[in-house]
Amino acid sequence: MAKSGVTAPKGYKASGVACGLKKNGNPDLAMVVSDKTAAAAGIFTANVVKGHSLKWTREKIKSGMARAIVINSGCANACLGERGDKDAALMAALAADVIGCETDLVLLGSTGVIGFPLDMDKIRAGIGEAYKLLSCEGGNLAARAIMTTDTYPKEASKTLSIGGRTVTIGGMAKGSGMIHPNMATMISVITTDAAITQTLLEKALKTVADSSFNRISIDGDTSVCDQVVAFANGMAGNDIIDKEGPEYDMFMSALLEVSASLAKMLARDGEGATKLIEIRVSNCRDRESARLILNAIAKSPLVKTAMFGGDANWGRIITAAGYSGAEFDPDKLDIFLGDLQVCKNGTGLLFDEAKAAEILKEDEIVISLDFKDGSVSDRMWTCDLSLDYVRINGSYRS
Repeated sequence: MAKSGVTAPKGYKASGVACGLKKNGNPDLAMVVSDKTAAAAGIFTANVVKGHSLKWTREKIKSGMARAIVINSGCANACLGERGDKDAALMAALAADVIGCETDLVLLGSTGVIGFPLDMDKIRAGIGEAYKLLSCEGGNLAARAIMTTDTYPKEASKTLSIGGRTVTIGGMAKGSGMIHPNMATMISVITTDAAITQTLLEKALKTVADSSFNRISIDGDTSVCDQVVAFANGMAGNDIIDKEGPEYDMFMSALLEVSASLAKMLARDGEGATKLIEIRVSNCRDRESARLILNAIAKSPLVKTAMFGGDANWGRIITAAGYSGAEFDPDKLDIFLGDLQVCKNGTGLLFDEAKAAEILKEDEIVISLDFKDGSVSDRMWTCDLSLDYVRINGSYRS
């Protein structure tokens, strides 16, 4: 098995095991460990309700350092009061004991059903097994172990040269439902062997997230356990990136490529999804207007069901833009499905319905809106809304 995802950079090992948290017996506990203490940064859900494992990570990452992260799936460890906090602390302590590091250097993540406590006997056994199986080729196993309703593991990596040294950025993510921009929108772990200060790592992560992880929507919901965590262990041996400039820009560009790739995978794998939809807006009057319009269209059930059914009902698109809260002149708006214009200056066109049907049969669809009202462009990824979405979420606990 080749190195991939979080183990693509130097100095990282990972594993994924089944410890019995999932009823179906699938892998449900992942461990990622850096060979040395790394700079660390994170972004966390804006939901007022926050899971106990997430709260542990949000607190411990304030030190700017981490050695490992342990993530369980199948049980969210959320809304459990004092027990949830104690179980999170014990989970970190168990991992720190086998890894041989301080407990505060172990970050956590949990995903699954809310309101059910972790089975700590299973967690204890799983952590022991996961440590034994740590490997430089374990990235894909870790990515599988964090899946919930995902249909495939999500990994990405990018290699570049900084100061004559080969630097690699890798990542994994999970998420198929309860996804909407309000950081974070899923669980993701990003690793790099680049030497970069914690301050600039955090700045790069936040900047990149706004153009990737915060540009996807599946159903308009935002979970209580979602986070993006980044590690940088410096083992590439480049001169440390300690100021903004060409090397920082190169690093951030590669980080964006990895993050955007993971984000698109998440949107493509939305629960019950059959199509990836990219929504593009151009010539908006300001960035906030663009954001409002993108969010409204991306989470509109009517737009999403039209895409599922292959119905070129562009009226649903202009309607969503209209109720988004953004100010624009509808009499200037042009709308395209792929390269087919269906609306010009706010007025419907007699377009080729057969061509529209062919465009909407594709598994990737681009919806473009030109507002002719400014200079701001932006984009967002979503998916169609199928019959299976209802089936999956109507029986999530079973």
